[in-house]
Amino acid sequence: MQNNIKSEYIELKVRRDLGAIISDYFTFLKQNLKKFTNVFLSYNGLFLIGLLVVSYFLVSGFIGLITYSNNYQYLESGEQNLEETYMTSFIIGGVLFFFIFMAVAIMNYSLAGSYMLKYEENKGNSFDKKEVWDFFKQRFGKIFLFAIIMVMLFVVIYIVGIVLMFIPLLGILAYYVIMFGMLAWFGVSFFSLLNDDKDVMDSFREGWQLVRNNFWKSVGVNFILGLLNGILSMVVMIIPGVIVGLYTFHVVSNEVDVSESIVSTIVYTIGFAFYLIVMVYGQCLSQFVNGFLFYSLHEETYNTNTRSKIEQIGNLGE
Repeated sequence: MQNNIKSEYIELKVRRDLGAIISDYFTFLKQNLKKFTNVFLSYNGLFLIGLLVVSYFLVSGFIGLITYSNNYQYLESGEQNLEETYMTSFIIGGVLFFFIFMAVAIMNYSLAGSYMLKYEENKGNSFDKKEVWDFFKQRFGKIFLFAIIMVMLFVVIYIVGIVLMFIPLLGILAYYVIMFGMLAWFGVSFFSLLNDDKDVMDSFREGWQLVRNNFWKSVGVNFILGLLNGILSMVVMIIPGVIVGLYTFHVVSNEVDVSESIVSTIVYTIGFAFYLIVMVYGQCLSQFVNGFLFYSLHEETYNTNTRSKIEQIGNLGE
């Protein structure tokens, strides 16, 4: 088994063009999807429960507010104060969602990067999942600071992108180029932080340098694989989406009072929670994309792996 894993090892520290990155990315997923999913579920149990709780608050609050607004004139005086209860539930869900989703996003952004570094370090996936978690814990301080700065940069760049969208025709194109360039910059910078153990600001500078020198390649990789990952996520969502859709049709056609139906709350809560989990998992896959991009750009710039192989050949010849 060990030899089989070694033979299937995909060398990461090599130069790749756009087509090679796409091809090797899917080969990497085929080889590692099962093991990484195990890592994902093992260290996300508490957060996944948290997302389920958040979904309940959001769904129950939203359903309550909609029902209340549609039936306000028919409510008795005592029931007309329910708006505050529903609004409180919705606000609690929104606040919890923000903090839990941010925590989940940061952790899984990191787990995907840590997994890829351990894959490269062990020349395959023959490492224990605990090694991924231990690596994440060792770098947590830097990761947390990186995430805070990344969010602030995202807000600024996003606002700039929105402003550019008001420019006819070219504005929309510029918006998407900036967004995909930003995703590449953040992803490559994060791998620089983990791989080279750089300081946070140094990693952003390194990532900027690597992406700027290969800008269109970086944008293309994130656009194409982002699109393909989005399609995969949609495929995963087909079955639960159909179930929720059919149930919604049943609710509408039979005039079911969703505010009084426990089944409705359960169905919509589970459906929304599943959507959030798929979205988080998709983010992990996007980080694998930028892992391939980082190693390719890093090798094109520094030739570290090529030099190492030349030195090894030279040593063998002595």
